[in-house]
Amino acid sequence: MTEQTTLSDLPLRPELRGRSAYGAPQLTVTNQLNTNENPYPPSDGLVEDLVAEVARLATTLNRYPERDSVDLRGELASYVTRQTGVPVGVDNVWAANGSNEVLQQLLQAFGGPGRSVLGFTPSYSMHPILAAGTQTAFIDVPRTGEDFGIDVDAAVQTIGEETPDIVFVTTPNNPTGGVTGVADLRRILDATRAAGGIVIVDEAYAEFSAESSATALIAEYPTSLVVSRTMSKAFDFAGGRLGYFVADPAFIEAVMLVRLPYHLSTLSQAAATIALRHSDETLATVDALRGERDRVVAGLVELGYGVVPSESNFIFFAVPGDAHRMWQHFLDRDVLIRDVGVPGHLRMTVGLPQENDAFLAAAATIIGEHT
Repeated sequence: MTEQTTLSDLPLRPELRGRSAYGAPQLTVTNQLNTNENPYPPSDGLVEDLVAEVARLATTLNRYPERDSVDLRGELASYVTRQTGVPVGVDNVWAANGSNEVLQQLLQAFGGPGRSVLGFTPSYSMHPILAAGTQTAFIDVPRTGEDFGIDVDAAVQTIGEETPDIVFVTTPNNPTGGVTGVADLRRILDATRAAGGIVIVDEAYAEFSAESSATALIAEYPTSLVVSRTMSKAFDFAGGRLGYFVADPAFIEAVMLVRLPYHLSTLSQAAATIALRHSDETLATVDALRGERDRVVAGLVELGYGVVPSESNFIFFAVPGDAHRMWQHFLDRDVLIRDVGVPGHLRMTVGLPQENDAFLAAAATIIGEHT
């Protein structure tokens, strides 16, 4: 029997060597609060409609899906219009397999060898991974202060100096939960437009925030702004893998040049369409999660933890000592949260009330033992 081949034995591209694949630990525990999912399952009505629609479509699966997902994009446009108050049409929306594929397609179209993307870190860890995968240089600009906000003056200066082709702004930011307001976005957009680049505003958690959506700025910045969103978080739909972006129609034409043929299956399009038609009942859970978020924040503060203000469905908080050791202490108490690699901090996803109670109980025991 031959020896096991390792990654180092393969002729891998140099910029991928030494990197780690994305992924949160997949462990089965009672309280899984580490991947920012909505803990509430889809409604019975949604499930019934989906089962009926899958049964109807099953006999057509020998045929390719509708290539451009026009019906689904129309439903997404209607939802965005209702949710943001910004009139959006089918030609303003593009859909793909999760917002990760949306971002990858945008990097394929606007990044690549000899081009660069600037991001404000800590932020979504897939941004530099997607940059590496598309051979786009990643420019890391650290967030500052106890709340990990963007220093907009420094951002504008760096954009002017580096002239990136793409700028990522995540709001609410993952993993910290803070938002970048419209006035600050305008300054970043103005600087990026002057540098000849585009801004991708990643709004994966927008439904949990009171901040206005950046979609309101698209008409003002038609050649400079793309707003990426997802159904994985607020929609109880992480398993459905549906992301989308909102932008001027020219951006849809651009990603069509690089998208894979028939990239969204018939069943994916159907499931997402059904979920959108049940959006009112689905999004009713958002208010419950906001209330639980505020309750958990208050509990952590009372216990003596430092908490970063959050407008999302997760909480970023300071811990005493080594973050990974503290993560293990939570896991030992049957609570799985996330160590995102930021020294002295961990992130928990707001779960069901009983899961949040278990988290707070563990947090109380741990801080009592380590202070």
